[in-house]
Amino acid sequence: MATAELSAHDLIAQHRPTLDEALEAIRTRAYWSPHPEHPKAYGESGSLDAAAGKAAFDAVLNTRIDLGQPGTDGWVGGEVSPYGVELGVTYPHPDADVLLPAMKAGQAAWRDAGAEVRAVVCLEILKRISDRTHEFAHAVMHTSGQAFMMAFQAGGPHAQDRGLEAVAYAYAEQVRTPATAEWSKPQGKRDPLTMTKTFTPVPRGIALLIGCNTFPTWNGYPGLFASLATGNAVLVKPHPRAVLPLALTVRVAREVLAWAGFDPNLVALAAERPGEGIAKTLATRPEIRIIDYTGSTAFGDWLENNARQAQVHTEKAGVNTVLVESTANYKGMLANLAFSLSLYSGQMCTTPQNLLIPRDGIRTDEGPKTYDEVVSDLARSVDGLLGDDTRANALLGAIVNPDVKARLEAAAGLGEVALASREVTNPEFPGAVVRTPVIVKLDGTKPDDGAAYLSECFGPVSFAVAVDSAADALALLRRTVREKGAMTVGAYTTDSEVEREVEEVCLEESAQLSLNLTGGVYVNQTAAFSDFHGSGGNPAANAALTDGAFVANRFRVVEVRRDA
Repeated sequence: MATAELSAHDLIAQHRPTLDEALEAIRTRAYWSPHPEHPKAYGESGSLDAAAGKAAFDAVLNTRIDLGQPGTDGWVGGEVSPYGVELGVTYPHPDADVLLPAMKAGQAAWRDAGAEVRAVVCLEILKRISDRTHEFAHAVMHTSGQAFMMAFQAGGPHAQDRGLEAVAYAYAEQVRTPATAEWSKPQGKRDPLTMTKTFTPVPRGIALLIGCNTFPTWNGYPGLFASLATGNAVLVKPHPRAVLPLALTVRVAREVLAWAGFDPNLVALAAERPGEGIAKTLATRPEIRIIDYTGSTAFGDWLENNARQAQVHTEKAGVNTVLVESTANYKGMLANLAFSLSLYSGQMCTTPQNLLIPRDGIRTDEGPKTYDEVVSDLARSVDGLLGDDTRANALLGAIVNPDVKARLEAAAGLGEVALASREVTNPEFPGAVVRTPVIVKLDGTKPDDGAAYLSECFGPVSFAVAVDSAADALALLRRTVREKGAMTVGAYTTDSEVEREVEEVCLEESAQLSLNLTGGVYVNQTAAFSDFHGSGGNPAANAALTDGAFVANRFRVVEVRRDA
């Protein structure tokens, strides 16, 4: 094991250039990533190639992940892959009365290490996770239902990018205030008043990360690394259906912390028994001072209202909307929307749900198109995209849980079905539940229809909402974002005034806007270091991934002043 003194020097030399590049990237918002997206990029310099990564994943199945953390009072498990595979992995169940004090014990040394050392230790954790991206991809795939390539990219390099982004913001906020200052105040003919002052970033306490089922690493890494980089211990409470990716993360983090000379209990796992609801118990404990949560609005609201002792960051449900007023690239628009609706079976918090289309139709480069033509053409575009089952499986993945399947089946009864969902067989995983999206026509002037489209219907369900005019679409967009929230908004228009008005709505209601996407960038994808995920300014989320506000209140600056 390396000593803290030796490893700190080595780690700074190794990782400081990457940290500096990340700091520059968040300043310029230009494209940058140190984590390769292509599977073939792995297999050298200690990283696992495809075969080794699959073998590592297979080796962990039907085993016990013993993290060596204190306060283990039993073993829990029971994950079943959306692809029909029982993982058979068991994890430590915590006795919080033992584990939480043990986690707190290491915070003083971690605090005293300073922002730079904490940052490079976090980067070492990310480097070791990156080396095992193939292994993590299988873990994400078989807990979230993402298709392999999406699990590889979103669960691997893109998640690692978001973690690194959080570290960069955390470092920048901590070094904003100098460590020391010499203070001298003139007193006229008398000697000046002089003081020596020190300023130390101090952690709030123990952070609780409550993981989600669909994107355990992508949504989990920002909070995990933001809290750790600012000096806090982190207790990771995964979703019961998606424990493995975060358990592997915790194991790597504990290994690196111990190797670098710090207490490995700065990061620990809290897996739960079936139906236990341990998140509520942990969230209200006085030791928990920060909470990061992704999931339902109901539980997010509960956390905000009840975990009063903690700084709570939530990403909840929203109703994402696309306004379709006109387009200069009709085929490109349809292809872009079809992909956005289909990717991961719509099980993304950024997937469009409501398509607002004037009932009198839209202007296009192919001439006027009626509302019915737009909807039917979009349905054909989705059908064409997913007509081949091999390609469909690669895009759709698997339905993550029975609730999504039930919502999909119920959606057909909400209105006229423009595109019916169909079952797709996955020959490699016969137990997978794979369904294509459904598109339902609704009327923006009917209150009964409004009850459907003004609620989030998470999964492969979209509503083509007929509106009377672009002005009515803008009004409905504003109402939707203000009342229900939105992680994303899209718009298609060739009218500069409509473009200005939709931009104004999004500025006033704090919603992230994508305009006229017709190529290989989609409304439901965001790039770390450049795009903000959520805004923190509407009901869908009270925080943005990742900005200064996301990290700055995870620590406070304590001043000590002395007479010079």
